[in-house]
Amino acid sequence: MEIAALTSFLAPFLPYVVQAGQKVAGKAADAIGEEAANYAQKLWERIRPGVEAKPAAQEAVEEVAAHPEDEDALGALRIQLRKLLEEDEELAADMAKIWQEAQAANVVTASGERSVAVGRDVSGSTIITGDQVKTDGP
Repeated sequence: MEIAALTSFLAPFLPYVVQAGQKVAGKAADAIGEEAANYAQKLWERIRPGVEAKPAAQEAVEEVAAHPEDEDALGALRIQLRKLLEEDEELAADMAKIWQEAQAANVVTASGERSVAVGRDVSGSTIITGDQVKTDGP
């Protein structure tokens, strides 16, 4: 399982699930999509006990919940998630299964300003984001 992709997928949902253990619904589902929110909830419910058992992991989750686009916070969370999955084979297998289901359902999210989400493969294409970009030459 690609930890960076998992972290990026979960990050926008963490502010909703960390606060008093709320379910990923309402505003999160409206903003990102109900199906994506459902998979985020499944992933979070499975990994939450491991996160809560490790203070460093809990702190990383709380930091990302407070600042979902902070690259340093995301890096710390990636490290903690990797450690959790390396230490618990059953957890890793369960997370991989849920993640594969989410990928099969084409649950794709783009978070952050000028982000791009692609539902399938893209090849032979150029994706450009930004302000005042000209694509008709110099």
